[in-house]
Parts: sequence; C-alpha cells; structure tokens
Amino acid sequence: MVEASRRDFGACRYDALARALPRRIEFAQALDGRPEQSADAVAALHIIATRLCIKRGDDHVAALTADRALAAALRGADAVTVAEAHRMVSSVWRRRGHYADATDIAVAAAQGLARHRDTGLTERLSVQGNLYATAAYTAAKQGDRHAAHALIGEAEATAGRLGRDAELRGSVFGPGQVLLHRISISHLLGDAGQAVEYARRVDPAALPTAERRARYWIDVARAFDQWGKPDRCYQALLAAERAAPQEVRRGAVRAMAAGLLRHDRSLPGVRGFAQRIGAVAGPRG
Repeated sequence: MVEASRRDFGACRYDALARALPRRIEFAQALDGRPEQSADAVAALHIIATRLCIKRGDDHVAALTADRALAAALRGADAVTVAEAHRMVSSVWRRRGHYADATDIAVAAAQGLARHRDTGLTERLSVQGNLYATAAYTAAKQGDRHAAHALIGEAEATAGRLGRDAELRGSVFGPGQVLLHRISISHLLGDAGQAVEYARRVDPAALPTAERRARYWIDVARAFDQWGKPDRCYQALLAAERAAPQEVRRGAVRAMAAGLLRHDRSLPGVRGFAQRIGAVAGPRG
C-alpha cells in the first residue's frame, strides 16, 4: 500500500490517491503484533499525505499529517523515515512563513542522518540531498541568497557522491534534481534568466516521474512569467499539462493562467486552458 501510494503520487494521480489514503492508513495502523512495521508504514503514508496536501494547498491538513508522520516515524526503527518526516515538517513551517526554523529543521535532519552509518549509503545520500535542497529552497524563499547558494552547494556535493538520479521511497534525488532546485531557487531570487539557463541543461524526457516532469515545466513557466515572456510561459504550462493534467490544478499555476488571460488575443487557447485547470469558470450549458 505504501508503494502503491508512492506510485500514485509520482504519476500525479492525486484524486485516486486522496480517496485511497485514509483506508491505507487505517490498514497500516491495524498491523497488530508488529509495532515497528506499523509505525514505519503509518509514517510513510502520512509523509505521502503531507506531500499531497501541499500540492493541493491544504496547509492546515498538511500540518496535521506532518506531525503524525514524525510521531509515527519516531516510534519506528527507520532513520530514513524519521529524516523524511522532518522534511515534511520543514515544508509545513516554510509555508507558514517560519523560514529560519524551517531551514534549521531540514539541515539538522540532514546532519543527523549522516551519523546513521547503518543505513544504506544510497538511501542516506538521497534523503540528505533532498533535505539540503529543501533547506536551500526555503532560504531562497526568505531572500537569503548566500544561504540558498551554500545549501544547494551541499545538495550538489551530495548528488555528486550519488552520481545519478535515483527514485527511492517515492522521492527522487541526484544531479538532475539539483538542477531542478536551481531553477526554482533562481526564480525565487529574481534571476529569471539564470533559471532559464539552468532549465536548458535539463532533459525533461529523462526525468523519472510525471510529477517531476510537470514540476520542471511549471518552474520554467514561472521563470518566463517573471521574465515577461507570456508566450513562452504558456507553452511551458501546456507542456506541464501534457505531462500531468492534475499537477496543473495547483494554485500557483491557476494564478499564472489567470494572468495570461490579458494576452488571450495573442495566445490561442489560453482561455480554454484556464478553464480546464479551474483558473476561470467554464462556459455554462
């Protein structure tokens, strides 16, 4: 059930995942006689639930599921799951605007995981790298250019030790993922041109999941939107929709689509796109 949930998330089957998660969590909680296995499974499912809530902009529920993920992980026996739960807590704190605390949580979890030598090296490096990348994104969100670059440098060094992108436990990390985060970080720091330069170094077809491919195109769209290039922004959003239709229903994408309606005469089909993703009401009848 954990693996099925991870596959649903990676494929951006968010509606099906939302329907299935409560039953899967209930089943994991009922693993009588296997408390550590139950705790690890419950934590993993709440981690996925947190990621889903963040995608849907439901920050209140995300805070609850992140807390439950961490509580369950601490009852289990898996250091990697504990670190991943801390990453969810960090993301929730970032979305609340507590940037310094969110950064500290992610960095402390990455450093703590490094001490668990009994954990498989690939898994440990993958989760550490994602924690550093999350911290770098948070620092950029705060406008802390120095910290953002230093932390993404830590993520890049970790990715260099991995040597390749790997999907482990539903999360992807490696050199390609560092590039994706550099696109996001450059956009957040106001460097749209730099974000596009990083984007040109990525082969989206090689990204391992629909979620990652759609996220790439959305970040490219954000950069072009910031740069004042509505046609390129729109084309990137259409590419994101082709990769994963449910991913483009996010609030940030709807806001971009609504803004593009100012150019509806020069962007054929943009109004239909905005209607499909819920940015504007569709036609009646």
